[in-house]
Amino acid sequence: MTTDSAAPADLASMPRAEFAFPGPLRDQLVAAILNGSKSSTTGLVADYEHEGESLPEVGSRSVVIDSDGHPVAVIEVTSVRVVPLAEVDLAHAVDEGEGDTSVAGWRSSHERFWHSEEMRAALEDPEFTVDDATLAVLERFRLVDDLRRLAD
Repeated sequence: MTTDSAAPADLASMPRAEFAFPGPLRDQLVAAILNGSKSSTTGLVADYEHEGESLPEVGSRSVVIDSDGHPVAVIEVTSVRVVPLAEVDLAHAVDEGEGDTSVAGWRSSHERFWHSEEMRAALEDPEFTVDDATLAVLERFRLVDDLRRLAD
């Protein structure tokens, strides 16, 4: 982690980064970001399109939000690739910090999430499914600031 600390006023103007949905998975992912084991994440182009959001851009910063809605970290995007799910590589899967040791294991856990009722509801598509051709947004980032110190 670097020391480019964000001032509280800067935090208010930054976009929010919310990993998964609030709950145990988000808590696990946020902990992995804070301990340095998570430096990549995967989104779906379909989700960005549904939300009307632009894809992440290298150099952009965002505030990581925990399950309680509190800002806990600032991250900066270091690379973005859009690839079909069939092309996700092992390095990306491992760097997601979820303990996956194979692309197949990574894919299985991500498909459970993407095919979940919560995700299908968020996309407003009860039949949503992914396959090898589904476009994924592979994002790498670095931890810029641990904001938990602000709560002390």
